[in-house]
Order: sequence, then C-alpha cells, then structure tokens
Amino acid sequence: MSKAPIVHFEAASTLAVVVSSNEPLLFLSEDQTVIAASTSFCRTFEIDPATIPGKRLRELGDGEWAMPQLASLLRATASGSAQIEAYEIDLRRPNRNTRQLVINARTIDDGDKDRVRLLMAVTDVTAMRAEARLKDDLIREKAILMKEVQHRVANSLQIIASVLMQSARRVQSEEARGHLHNAHHRVMSIATVQRHLSTSAGGNVELRTYLTQLCQSLGASMISDPDRLSIEVTVDDSAVEADVSISLGLIVTELVINALKHAFPDQPMGRIEIGYRSTGGDWTLSVTDNGIGMPTGSDATKAGLGTGIVEALARNLRSEIQLSDAAPGTAVIISHRGPSDGQPNAPPAA
Repeated sequence: MSKAPIVHFEAASTLAVVVSSNEPLLFLSEDQTVIAASTSFCRTFEIDPATIPGKRLRELGDGEWAMPQLASLLRATASGSAQIEAYEIDLRRPNRNTRQLVINARTIDDGDKDRVRLLMAVTDVTAMRAEARLKDDLIREKAILMKEVQHRVANSLQIIASVLMQSARRVQSEEARGHLHNAHHRVMSIATVQRHLSTSAGGNVELRTYLTQLCQSLGASMISDPDRLSIEVTVDDSAVEADVSISLGLIVTELVINALKHAFPDQPMGRIEIGYRSTGGDWTLSVTDNGIGMPTGSDATKAGLGTGIVEALARNLRSEIQLSDAAPGTAVIISHRGPSDGQPNAPPAA
C-alpha cells in the first residue's frame, strides 16, 4: 500500500499551529508520545494541559484514551501502510457520559526526515448524533401517528359513505337521491386514497394499483351489469406524492361518474378507458369513453364537468384540459408539462 500523504510544516511553527488550533488536535511522536495538544483538546476533554507533555496517548486523563484499535491504526499510519480517516470511536470515562468521536490522523514532516510525527484531529459528534437520533425518532413517531390518522379517516369515510347510501334509499326525490349517490361515489374515491396512503412507503402512491382499485370501487357501486359496461385502466409505473394522487383520483372519479351517467343512455355495450403516462416532468391523464359523445367547446366543458371540480383540480396541478370527440364517444385529456422530477408542479403560493 502506498505511503500516506505527508503534510509539511517547519519545526518552529508546528507547535504553535497545534496549540493555537480551534480544533482538538494532538501532535504525537511515532511511539504515540504527546508532543503538544491544542488548547481546544484540553478544554473539550477536561484535561489539564500541564499534565500532557511527555505522556503517551494511552495515559491521558484517567486512561480513557487507551484504546487498542486506535493505537493500532496510529502505528499503521506512522509506518505509511494506512491512514485514519473519519474513524468513529466511543470515549468512555468513569462516571461520565460516553462521547462519540470522529478521528482523523496522518503523518507530517516537521523538518526532521529521520523521525515520524503524527497529527491527530478529534471531532466530538455526540450532540450531532443525539440530534440525528432524536430527529429519526420524531420522524418514526410522526409516520406512526400519520398512519393511525389515515386509518381513522378511512374508517370515518366508510361510515359517511354508508350513511349516504342509507339516506339515498329513504328519500323520495329522484334528484335528491342522485345527489346522494354522487356524494357517496366521491367519498368512496377519497377512502380509496386513504387506504393507499396507509400502506404506501414514504407517502408515495403507486398509480397503477391506486387507479385500478379506484375504478373497481366506482364500477362496483355504479355498474349494475358488468357485461354491459366496463372500465379499463392502463397506467405506467409512475408513483406520485400523496396530495397529487388525491387530485388525480378526484379527477378520475368525476370523469368516470359523468361518463357512466351520461355516455351510455341506450347503448347495449360501453367501455371507459383510463390512461396515465409520464416522461420526466411531463404527464398525461386521459379518460375516454365510446358512448354517444358530446359537443366540444367551453359550454360543453362546463356542462360535462358539472360543478367545476375537474377544472379546479387541473389548475391546482398546473395542467391543461382538452375535450375532444373520440369517434365514437368523448375523450378528456389532462396534460402537464413541467420539470424533470416526474412530479406535477406544486400549486402557486396564495
């Protein structure tokens, strides 16, 4: 193995550099006798500077620096067969908290070519490691709480959906019954999102499974004869953040409900196709049916999208809506052109 890099110092300045350093430093001979220690080292590890000169490293303090692995690495560094880079050790002292240290060491040339000198830098990372552990614990706790909240929300949505269906069976007005059914379908779509959030790693939602199950839920609640009407889903391997999946799911819900209600009044057979694909920051969501079709233009868009939920969600995703004749049927294309991170742009700040 090649000899470790050598840092050159003039002999007269070496001690001054070490002693005045703001970093905990030790200047050692080849046999690990301490030639000098920085004031920062003495202060950090509570060692009287007057007791240091002439002592071996293993004799410092109460003997806590007598670590065989560290001594072995320093010998290898002195011989040129290795060097210490970011070596982590635990400094254990009687009746004191253990401190986590990072050690770096290399040979230096202080002007005398007949002897070897070592410069050892010590960084105390105890507080940093504790902060990192605390942060990790908080993240894990937050994730557990989030999953619990999502689980409870999903259960609540299921209850709300059940109440809506019971209310729909009791009301006499066909118009009121229709509104309750529509509300039920929308609540169920949000419940599907919540189920995915509770099982998705890192809050990301894999769209193929999510949109497939969403459409299966819509079909089960709205299609009485699956042999007559069907919903097909074709989605690539895209995964999006939770808030984006909610918007996409609501768009699909609105468009599928609209197609099931209006596209096939007298047709013996019908099909709705859901598609999603992304390339870099660009993505396209499509909902196409082979029904009776609808006129294009702004008036048709307003009529087809009803409450304007789709337009609002599309604006939130910074995407454009294109309504066209699918010959036969209708095609609604939601498209976005954006950065190469694969995600729709975040909505503009209010």
